[in-house]
Amino acid sequence: MPNPLHVLVVGAGVAGMAAAGALDRRGLSVDIIERRTHSPAGAGLFLPGNAVRALAELGLEDALRDGVPIRTQRLRDYRGRTLADIDMAALWRGIGQPVGITYDRLRSALADKLRLPIRTGVTVRTLTESEDGVEVAFSDGTSGCYDVVVGADGVHSELRRMVSPHAEARYVGQVCWRFVTGNAADIHDWTVWLGRGATFLAVPVGEDRLYCYADLSMSEPAAVAPMGKPLAEHFSHFDREVRDLLAGPDAHFSAIEEVTDSTWRTRRIILIGDAAHASSPNMAQGVAMSVEDALVLAESLGGTGEIEHLLARYRLRRLPRTRWVQARTRRRDSTRSMAPVVRDAVLRLAAPRIYERDYGLLRDLP
Repeated sequence: MPNPLHVLVVGAGVAGMAAAGALDRRGLSVDIIERRTHSPAGAGLFLPGNAVRALAELGLEDALRDGVPIRTQRLRDYRGRTLADIDMAALWRGIGQPVGITYDRLRSALADKLRLPIRTGVTVRTLTESEDGVEVAFSDGTSGCYDVVVGADGVHSELRRMVSPHAEARYVGQVCWRFVTGNAADIHDWTVWLGRGATFLAVPVGEDRLYCYADLSMSEPAAVAPMGKPLAEHFSHFDREVRDLLAGPDAHFSAIEEVTDSTWRTRRIILIGDAAHASSPNMAQGVAMSVEDALVLAESLGGTGEIEHLLARYRLRRLPRTRWVQARTRRRDSTRSMAPVVRDAVLRLAAPRIYERDYGLLRDLP
């Protein structure tokens, strides 16, 4: 039976489209808006087992087959010497086969599954909550009344300012560059090179396609500007494979930020995905947490009871898991300040145990 709730989803990235699709499948009436008129520049994604499980629940198994199965995570020092190999099949056994895939392919698959039109070039101008609903005035001059508004508009969420005006994204001390290039190096595994305050990652994401991610520790993001020192110069002391890959296409530059405010909601507005709990990408949980959010929110709003109580239960269910990810992410990031000789020795001795500890909770259903 259709659910009478009328929901507005703000943002048509992975979190927003997953939420709209999951809510629609539960019989809710859904509108989705996106302020951009075109997709952001594509990059790549590594999807751990819990992300694959969540996306499969949305019916995206076929799309995931277009990606590259990732069976091993290989940890190297900056010179290219192997520190440890992590068996992904063992780590995620019974959960899902990790996959490397382009962002464009995943977003396209979500759009294909979404049976709803997306209003682009539109955002929220004002929200007025009452006991009866939320009156929304849009930037194009139109308006509407909704039972629930879902903020899925990313790390710099406008909805978050309305929910918790002082909840700002916080710079975590790293800047990064992302790009997709040809796989002339013939890299078949998720492979990372670890330096002192510098990391370079390469992930196969398609036939002869490689997603590359480079980051540096910096006290302020302005300390490294996209138009300043060429990216390759920051990694000139790294392994030849890294230097060759950095001779490729232009990369997208950004500062890495997290969102730690746990307010998340008002009576009828709820934040999901990066708008609620963005974190550093070193555990690759951005897509996983967003799609899990979407599924749990749809389950919650498909239940019975007052909307405020349904949203409160959703928040209480998701908060421990997202806090776990953020805590583990910070702990992993803290190793960047360790002397490489110490960090490398720890990884040689204990990397599989560290992975088991960091991802253990995430093997459970959300």
